Amino acid sequence: MPRTNGGIIGKRNVTSFGKEIVTSRTSSTPSAVTTQPGTRLVETLVVAGGGGGGSTGGGSGGGGGAGGVRNLELSVCGNTALGAVVIGGGGSALSDGANSSVVIGCTTYTSEGGGKGAKSFLSESSAAAGTGGSGGGGQGYTGPQPGPSKVGAAGNTPPTNPPQGNPGGDGVQSCSSANAQAAGGGGGAGAAGSDAIQPGPNASSAGAGGAGLTTNITGSCVAYGGGGGGGKRMPAGGCKGAGGTGGGGAGGQGPSTQAVAGTVNTGGGGGGAGVEPSNGGAGGSGIVIVKELNKASGVWNLKTIFREKTNPASTFPDGSKFLGVSLDYLIVAGGGGGGCGGGGGAGGGGAGGYRATGYGPSPLRGSAVSGLFTGSYAITVGAGGSGSPNYGTPASQGGVSTISFPTAITSTGGGGGGGHPHNPEPTNHHGKDGGSGGGSSWGGQGSNGGSGNTPPVSPPQGNNGGNGGGGGYYCSTGHQGGGGGGATAAGGSYSPGSGGAAGGAGAPNTILGPNTSYGGGGGGGSANTYGGSNFSGGSGGSGGGGTGSVRPGGPGNPGGAAGTSGTANTGGGGGGRASGPDDGGTGATTHNGGSGIVVVRGPSAVTFIGSPCCAFTASTHPGGDKIAKFTASGTLTISK
Repeated sequence: MPRTNGGIIGKRNVTSFGKEIVTSRTSSTPSAVTTQPGTRLVETLVVAGGGGGGSTGGGSGGGGGAGGVRNLELSVCGNTALGAVVIGGGGSALSDGANSSVVIGCTTYTSEGGGKGAKSFLSESSAAAGTGGSGGGGQGYTGPQPGPSKVGAAGNTPPTNPPQGNPGGDGVQSCSSANAQAAGGGGGAGAAGSDAIQPGPNASSAGAGGAGLTTNITGSCVAYGGGGGGGKRMPAGGCKGAGGTGGGGAGGQGPSTQAVAGTVNTGGGGGGAGVEPSNGGAGGSGIVIVKELNKASGVWNLKTIFREKTNPASTFPDGSKFLGVSLDYLIVAGGGGGGCGGGGGAGGGGAGGYRATGYGPSPLRGSAVSGLFTGSYAITVGAGGSGSPNYGTPASQGGVSTISFPTAITSTGGGGGGGHPHNPEPTNHHGKDGGSGGGSSWGGQGSNGGSGNTPPVSPPQGNNGGNGGGGGYYCSTGHQGGGGGGATAAGGSYSPGSGGAAGGAGAPNTILGPNTSYGGGGGGGSANTYGGSNFSGGSGGSGGGGTGSVRPGGPGNPGGAAGTSGTANTGGGGGGRASGPDDGGTGATTHNGGSGIVVVRGPSAVTFIGSPCCAFTASTHPGGDKIAKFTASGTLTISK
C-alpha cells in the first residue's frame, strides 16, 4: 500500500521554530518572555550578582567571587509566557552577591550569588571569604591569627552540574613587610581565582580574578562571571590583581589605586581593597537571557526534505535554509619545521599548503563554494611544525587546515626540513613531503628536497623543496641546506660557494583587503668554514618563511647568526638550523613553522559568526562583502 510519507518510517519530529529570537532581562520581571507559537526549546543563561571585594583595616582584601553562571537548554510550550525572572544585585564591599533565577515549566532555575572577598586584619569570622557561585579570594596581612584565613572560599556552592563557578585564590601574608602582603583573586565562572605570589620577603603580587564563561547566546561572543582581582597593600614590590574576563573588577593597590567594581549585568566580582583604610569594589549585577531555538531531531520524509531544502525562503527544522550565494576562501596549513644539520646547514621547512578562490594568483585559484545551507561548520587551523631540537630528531610536518563544508576542503601541512646526513636513519637528510616540500640538508650524497602538492590537488597547493649540498666543515665551498618550497615557487638549491638556499616564494592575496603574502618556504641553514669563508643563512620566502641560521666557523672565524621561525598565521616554513645544541646560541629554538589561517568571504547578504572569540575576527570590506578570519581552530556559523 502506498505511503503518504514517502515510504520512510520513523518517529514523529517535535520541532522548534523559535526563529533564534533573543530576549535579555537586566531587571526582575513577572515573565521572561512569551514564546513564539512554534518554539519548543530555549537556551537560557542565568547569571547571578557578583560578590563584593574584601575591605581592609590593615593588609589587603580578597577579590569578590563571580556570580554563578548556568547555561541550560530547556523544553517549553509555544505561545506561552515563561515564569518570573529575578535579577541578583552585586554585593557591596564585603558582601555576597544576590541570586538570579528564572521559572520555566514550573521549575525554578537558580544561579548562586558570588562570594565576598575576605577582609584583612579583623579577627571575627564574618571577615572570611564567602562561598557562592564562585568563591571569594583570601586576604593578605600578617601570619596565622584567630581571624579569617588567607585561603580562598569554595565555588559551585550549592553544587550544580555543570558547575556554576570556581573557588577563589589564596592570599599571602607577612609579619615583617607590608610589601609582601597581597590577596587572592575571586573565582570566575570559567576558572579559579589565582593565588597571590610572594617571590621574596619584601615582594608580592595579588592574584588575578578567574576568567568568566564565554557564550554566543546573543549572537556575539560575550564573557560573563569574571572574578575580582585581589588587593595589594603597598605600591612597591609587586602589583594588584587584574579582574577576570567577564566583568571582574581589578584590585586596589596602595593609597592611590582604589578597587574597581564588577561590570553591571555580567555578574563580575568586585576588586579587593589595597592599603587601609579602604573598601573593596562592589560586584556587578546579574542577567537572564532566553534564546528561542530552531531545532529538531528524528526522521523526515523525502517530500518534506526536498521541498524545504530547495526553497530559498524556507527554514528547515534544524534552522538551516538554502544560502543561494557563493563563498570564497583562503586555507593555509601550518608550515613545516626547519631541520638541524649537525655541523652543516639543514633544510628549511616547506610552506603549509595554500588553497584559495577569488583572490591571489589566478593559476592557483579554485572554484568558489556554492550550494551551501546556513548552519555551523568546523574550522581547523593547522599549527606550525616543530623545528628539529637536535640532529638526531627529524623536524615535524605542519598541521592541516580544513573547512568542513559538506565536501571538506583541506590544505596539507608543510614538510619538515632535512637534518644531519647520518642520524637517525639514512634518509634523515632528505626534505619531507607536504603541502610544500621541505629542503634537504647538506647531505652530499643524493640529498633531495621533499615533494610539494602532496597529496595532489588542483590547482596545486605548493612546490618542491630545494636540494642542499657541500663537502663539510673544512671545505671552502661550504655545506648549505636547501630552501623549503613555497606556494608559488620551489625552494632554492645549493650552489658552491654560496650561503643557505632561499625559501620558495609565497602567494600574495587580497581576500582580507590588504595585499598579504602567505606560504613562504623556510631558508636553508649554512655554516662558516673552519678558519675560512663566511656565509649567510638562506632568506625565507615572501609569505612568512623563516631565515636559516649560520654555524660559527671556529678559531679565526667565529661569526654565526640566529635563524627564525615561520611567521604565525602565514603558514611559513621554519628556517634550517646549522648545528646541534653546541651551535653557540645561533638559533637553537627559533626554527618552527608558522601556524596557518582560514578566511571565508561572502556577499553582504550573509552573516558570519565564529567561536571561540579568541580565534575569530569578523569584518566588512568597504565594498560590503563580509569576511570571517580564523587564526585558530573554531566553528563558523553562516546565516542569511
